[in-house]
Amino acid sequence: MVVSDTKFLTNHARVLVAIADTPGIRLRDIAIRLDLTERATHRIVSELEADGYLTRHKLGARNFYEIHPDQPLGSPDDHGLTIGDLLRLLLARTRGHTDRAA
Repeated sequence: MVVSDTKFLTNHARVLVAIADTPGIRLRDIAIRLDLTERATHRIVSELEADGYLTRHKLGARNFYEIHPDQPLGSPDDHGLTIGDLLRLLLARTRGHTDRAA
């Protein structure tokens, strides 16, 4: 049996979902949750911030993150979808909600 390492979401998307789910999450906890190194997690968060997808706010010794849901996904093939559209879909699934009519 062949085991595939295929992942449909990039690490950037996975980090963004973790932050959207818990805005005050520590980078260490994101790294543990997603099986990434802390260095990689820090780099990804810095890239997301530089690209305008989130803003990092300092409150005492902690960072809190503000996601900018109106930012486009980034590819012309995304048909105008935004980060908020993606996060609503992914967070609804992880929280056990669906958009199907009952």
